Amino acid sequence: MDLQIVLKSISFSNFYSFYDETTISFEASLKPSLSYYDVEIGNQRLNKAIAVMGPNGAGKTQLLRPLSFLNWFLTHSFTDLAPEDRIPFEPHALHPQEATAIEVVFYIGEAEYKYNIKLNQREVLAESLHVRATKLFSYIFKRERQGDGYEIKKQNLSLSTKLHKNVRSNCSLISAAHIFGTNEIDEVFQFFSKIVTNITDIGRKDYHDGALIEAAEFLARNPKLLDRSTSILCDLDLGLTKIKISEFENTETSGEKKVLQVPFGIHQLPNGDTFALPFFNESSGTKSALVLLRKILPVLDSGGIVILDEIDNDLHPHMLPFFLDMIKDRISNPHNAQLIFSCHTPEVLNVLRKHQVYLVEKYDLKSEAWRLDSVEGLRADDNLYAKYQAGVLEAIPNI
Repeated sequence: MDLQIVLKSISFSNFYSFYDETTISFEASLKPSLSYYDVEIGNQRLNKAIAVMGPNGAGKTQLLRPLSFLNWFLTHSFTDLAPEDRIPFEPHALHPQEATAIEVVFYIGEAEYKYNIKLNQREVLAESLHVRATKLFSYIFKRERQGDGYEIKKQNLSLSTKLHKNVRSNCSLISAAHIFGTNEIDEVFQFFSKIVTNITDIGRKDYHDGALIEAAEFLARNPKLLDRSTSILCDLDLGLTKIKISEFENTETSGEKKVLQVPFGIHQLPNGDTFALPFFNESSGTKSALVLLRKILPVLDSGGIVILDEIDNDLHPHMLPFFLDMIKDRISNPHNAQLIFSCHTPEVLNVLRKHQVYLVEKYDLKSEAWRLDSVEGLRADDNLYAKYQAGVLEAIPNI
């Protein structure tokens, strides 16, 4: 896909700890000051970066989860789920019998799309895809549960009879249409497949050494990105002069032999000599930075959306602005890739503007989120860092 893809907003309700309808909007506020974190489409300005902050247990991960869920559900549900499998998500614990609803508005090139889904853990109740024709959206397809089957309406879309019969109740029609070769909505499929995330159906994917092997295998196949990773990590003053990837043969418990790509950090001694240290023996921050780059760089290279829960995990607070600069810079981010992330680093408030930060708090067992530009009386030139640290903006631990 060569067209620029940009997320405009996502709204959802009854999803994990969020019960009431909640919206994450990438739209800039009515009169925002100019920012290099902007994407211009037509007469609209959208954010390239959104930060999510709040105390532990407030719902930061859950706020990022809808997009991560759709990344999997719209691309893999038809191939990954058996007919009897439940759909892997959770409604709000106090409302398990109610349906969950999600809406995403996004751009592919200049075309604006809207995707809606209503579902429970057993089946999709309704699903639709629209494109903005003039001032209004016109549907491409509508799928709605009717008795034991579905009523499917379509416009300018060829859905085969075989697809009609085989699309299951626990999968997305977009996921099934991709397998059956419905090319008219393949760009939409590609949009959701270009979402990269560290969140799974059980929460944030914690660091493990297998992630280093996966990162090394990916970078070995992409020498340009390996060179960029090397340059960035060396610039971050982590004691590295180079990253080298070597092949090692490993014997599995089954007896099968498998070739692994193992990363090494090359370090230079004061006398000019160098030595290689397996990345497994590097610091937690160095290992986390390499795994983080493996996720961010491919999206910067080709466009898309990166969703990272606790982006600052194991990283020094001063390193976070460096990664944000990669999103901001038009040279390192030529396709206007977007980043939405959660963190516990308040210094991010010295980098982003109030229309680029969401705070999350939990009240009466329900998570709530609000964007800082919705806070009454908060000016654009206010010191967001100082106000947050003083508790004026809430969403801090009650200690």
